[in-house]
Amino acid sequence: MTTRESHPTPPFFDQLNLDEGTVLALKKPLYWTSFDVVKKLRSILSVKKVGHAGTLDPLATGLLLVCTGKKTKIIAHYQDLEKVYTGEMILGKTTPSIDLETDFDSETPYEHVTESAIYQLASTFLGYTSQIPPAYSAIKSRGERAYKKARKGQKMILAPRQVFIRSFVVASISLPSIKFEVTCGKGTYIRSLVHDFGKQLGVGAYLNALCRTRIGSFKLEDAYDVAALVKPYN
Repeated sequence: MTTRESHPTPPFFDQLNLDEGTVLALKKPLYWTSFDVVKKLRSILSVKKVGHAGTLDPLATGLLLVCTGKKTKIIAHYQDLEKVYTGEMILGKTTPSIDLETDFDSETPYEHVTESAIYQLASTFLGYTSQIPPAYSAIKSRGERAYKKARKGQKMILAPRQVFIRSFVVASISLPSIKFEVTCGKGTYIRSLVHDFGKQLGVGAYLNALCRTRIGSFKLEDAYDVAALVKPYN
């Protein structure tokens, strides 16, 4: 496990045992794709075997685990680890992507929604639950990434998946904003959770911000800022 102990310097990557492999805990910046991180590191390290252990959407920030060398053989282990997210949903509006990647496509009054209804609803999502992945996702649909089809305006039906949500904490409410923290298992889409939450309230919702703060024992506060790491090599 490689995390931050001091401000990163250009020789940082020279200290890594790339042949044996390493696991880098990195902070993904806003707007970068998870593959952007992999691509930059692959170029800098001149190593073919580089892969991430769980996608973060471009509009999400936070912890991303990247494996190199022989560690890429056990990426599935890291993908299976429990994850923690903090986020903000906005009630009363929806978008096709369930975040701000796409424009608003509906607006519904939300003023009647009570705080007690919000807290009560959050508790119903705990445990094993079925959710449909967002159309704007990296899941493959007939050999093509779903988000590519969605951006072309193609309609598709993705199969529901069973996911596990250990906790869903409503941190604060200032309507239409709800800030929350979710602890969940592999394969959980927070955008789908937000979509389902807004739908059950009858007003719709979209994800305004998302940050992954923990993966297993890896914590965001211990992670390296990947933008700072790669800057000397640009």
